[in-house]
Amino acid sequence: MGFLKRLLGLETKPGEPENLPDEFFEETVKSPDMPVFVLFFNNWCSGCQVMHGLLNEIGPDYIGRAHFYKMDATRSPRAVTALEIRGVPVLAAFTPGGAADRVTGLINITELRHWIESHLPGAEGAPGQEISETDQDRG
Repeated sequence: MGFLKRLLGLETKPGEPENLPDEFFEETVKSPDMPVFVLFFNNWCSGCQVMHGLLNEIGPDYIGRAHFYKMDATRSPRAVTALEIRGVPVLAAFTPGGAADRVTGLINITELRHWIESHLPGAEGAPGQEISETDQDRG
């Protein structure tokens, strides 16, 4: 039974992105205790599936330092509208100091690790206070 839940995405391992319902988005990212990363995706998007796989792979490395979530963009109209998301995949970062940033499109695992680590406490070059496009639609 565990295999089927994993296969269907109903069960996650520690560190992998958890489903975040639209109604809990604002309270989850408003004042997090550690950096929060939210992947906005669509099931039909192959780039989204790759980004999700990359986060599944590296997420466990950040247990205790960051939270990872995923939101289906078609089922999350409030969050998508609030962040003015126009395409997927989008990985958005929210930090305890209120800073936010995002990357749009598919990036490789090395760039992804670097981008995530730049948002962790003590990182140099922390992003500004507002959402900004890190990369212009790559995919």
